Amino acid sequence: MRHTLRLLPLPLGIALCLPAFADDKPLNWGLCPATDVLPAFTDAPPADKAAVATRDQQPTDIEGDQLYGTSTVPQYEGNVALKRGDQFLGTDHLSFDTDTGNYRAEGNVRYQDSSIRMVAQRAEGNQESDTHKISDIQYQLVSRRGNGGAESIDLQGAVGQMHRSTYTTCDPSQPVWKLSAPQIEVDNDEGFGTARNAVLRIGKVPVLWAPYFKFPIDDRRQTGLLYPELKVSGRNGFDYTQPIYLNLAPNFDDTLMPRYMSKRGLMLDNEFRYLYRGGRGELLTAYMPSDKLRDRDRGRVEYSGFHNINSQWQARANIAWVSDERYVEDFSNRLLGVTASNLQSQAGIYGTGENWSGGLMADYWQLTDYTLTEQSLPYNRQPRLFGTWDKPVLPWLDVGVYAEAVRFTHDDVNYKTRTPEGEYIRNGQVKTSGIGVDGGSRLDIKPYVSLPFTGASWYVTPTLAWRYTAYDLEQGLADEIRQTNLAAAGITNPTPEQLRGNTSPSRSVPIASLDAGLFFDRETTIGDKPYLHTLEPRLFYLRTPYRDQDELPVFDTRDFTFSWGQLFRDSRYSGPDRQNDANQLTLAVSTRFIDQNSGRERFSASIGQILYFDDSRVSISPYSIPVEKGKSAWIADSNWQINDRWNLGATYQWDPKYKREDLASLRARYLMSNDGIVNLTYRHRLNPNGSELLEQADLSFLYPISPSWSLVGRYYYSIQDAKPLEVIGGVQWDSCCLAVRAIARRYVRNREGDLNNSFQIEFVLKGLSSIGQNTDRTLRRAILGYNRDDLYLVPPSNTGASRDDYDPNQIP
Repeated sequence: MRHTLRLLPLPLGIALCLPAFADDKPLNWGLCPATDVLPAFTDAPPADKAAVATRDQQPTDIEGDQLYGTSTVPQYEGNVALKRGDQFLGTDHLSFDTDTGNYRAEGNVRYQDSSIRMVAQRAEGNQESDTHKISDIQYQLVSRRGNGGAESIDLQGAVGQMHRSTYTTCDPSQPVWKLSAPQIEVDNDEGFGTARNAVLRIGKVPVLWAPYFKFPIDDRRQTGLLYPELKVSGRNGFDYTQPIYLNLAPNFDDTLMPRYMSKRGLMLDNEFRYLYRGGRGELLTAYMPSDKLRDRDRGRVEYSGFHNINSQWQARANIAWVSDERYVEDFSNRLLGVTASNLQSQAGIYGTGENWSGGLMADYWQLTDYTLTEQSLPYNRQPRLFGTWDKPVLPWLDVGVYAEAVRFTHDDVNYKTRTPEGEYIRNGQVKTSGIGVDGGSRLDIKPYVSLPFTGASWYVTPTLAWRYTAYDLEQGLADEIRQTNLAAAGITNPTPEQLRGNTSPSRSVPIASLDAGLFFDRETTIGDKPYLHTLEPRLFYLRTPYRDQDELPVFDTRDFTFSWGQLFRDSRYSGPDRQNDANQLTLAVSTRFIDQNSGRERFSASIGQILYFDDSRVSISPYSIPVEKGKSAWIADSNWQINDRWNLGATYQWDPKYKREDLASLRARYLMSNDGIVNLTYRHRLNPNGSELLEQADLSFLYPISPSWSLVGRYYYSIQDAKPLEVIGGVQWDSCCLAVRAIARRYVRNREGDLNNSFQIEFVLKGLSSIGQNTDRTLRRAILGYNRDDLYLVPPSNTGASRDDYDPNQIP
């Protein structure tokens, strides 16, 4: 029969209480028993999440073995079942007073919906006043893992109280951890709960006690404490951080992070975030009133954000500042962090369209390495206007242009202080010739025409470009360039006229290139497996006439590191301050073996070399070694996926002129079962002058000993310096509902090679949160493939943003 009786709002009182601590990180429940804590009720309707939204509009069906009493107070006896949408309530006996709204359910009370399954001994209350009391409860979450119990729960409308309640994601037979509280108050309208005297136990040992705290029970954010971070290091000592979350508004929040370091003192970190329809941003700040190790105030400011002006234009900014040149060394916990010698701040507007891109921006650099001087900083670009445009006019004709206008400045005050007469002061002494690095302006324009002729197995692309670069320099910088050139030429007593530099130098040069390639393929069989074997020869000819560029400054231009990509560029420099003369031909060939059953590339290899028909006279400075006529180093690269577990790779550069190995890199990766991995890398590189740059070996691994235990480690060693750069050793233990990671780390913390020690431990309470330091972040950086979702990614560099948003030296 049908009745208007509403089902009890049990999910509001139980499913959203203690389980609300759960985080969103995907977890591995593979070690858990495959059984339900509370088996599904056979007489309940199948779970239907789609019915949740309409359950309030649906009537309730009531069934039972017997119906007696009166029409005013009907009573149901034996296998009583109430069903509405996805909800089910079963009991042995149910009575309901239609006049007063009172009801009582006794004996084997069972409730189930799409989010929770529950059993209780008794439920009673009043439907009209929306008050309910349920006694002796056991529950299991359905939509996520979690179970527990409560002595009783009292509900009055949207407000409820749970008495002597527990929550865990462990199986009752293995209660590794449990969270319990004598009393929890829940307000579903406000979206938060209040727990009193809550205790977290691991095994039988209490590890965390909170006399009073509030927590969210839905997606609405609430002000309160977050879980602390604990760690110990040789530089900071005992390190404790207690995050405090502040929910300021629906679209912005703030997290205060008081941090105590026993060897340094108290630091206050802060993270402010905002979000709106057209953009978002984040402001990070830190302040330490008095660092006991440095005897000074310390701090930092970082901001990143963007605003979408419209569908094509966006304004964005990334701003960073630190209080001193050793801040990054002292408070960066990453090996890459201590190698960054500067911070870049930039802001601008950027646009993109179907055939164009452009922007207007400015940037500023700050020194973060105490071993260097501000003279080593890059020039600030204040401002920089750039744009690109390219369009296929015909199927065989592309036209385009790169353009950039920049004003360069520098903040090295020792180099730009002047007397009233306009003379320069350096290190307190007046200099008659300029040495100021005030900077100047640069205009760079590069239009091009390209003819991409292609066929099914070939392509030929001739390209003709014209590059015009003009400058407006400060007189001091022009004089410095002239003085450097005179010294390089051996002129020791120049006349005053010779010392005065050109403040408006320019360069105009044509650039012609021809890129051509063929594709051959054949079907072959290796063993019993069919493969598609390809052979891909490629020629690239570049012709650029010589232009004298000695009077041009070097603002943001460097030599490219010689690599495979450099074989096919029209300049060997990263910026427009230099355009090398060239009469050269690149010969290259690649081959691949593609598994025709899976489509995977099982083996690939490439080799190439540049033939220089003439000496290249342009260099980055008068003292640089020019490129001589002859042959470049051979560049070879290969990758072999032996099977689904083994992968080998190698890169090699051999210079036939000097008969030396310029670069050797070997890579090996082995994937184990149970998510284990081993990475082994060797790198050796020489400087362009032949001196040793680096020789390093890197071993990292995640080795599962058993389904529960695994070892993690990294040994990153500099063979050249005969010392480790980073050593990590740790152990991981995993169970159904608890994981523990403990790692010890020894790493280089500054350019002087000083080492630091740290110890990190983290308890991951699955379905609740983690306590300790974020060891997962450290291991993901140190062990490529640690989570198996980054096997083909290169760890990101944090040495700063790219100097350019486009590359005018890349062949279109």
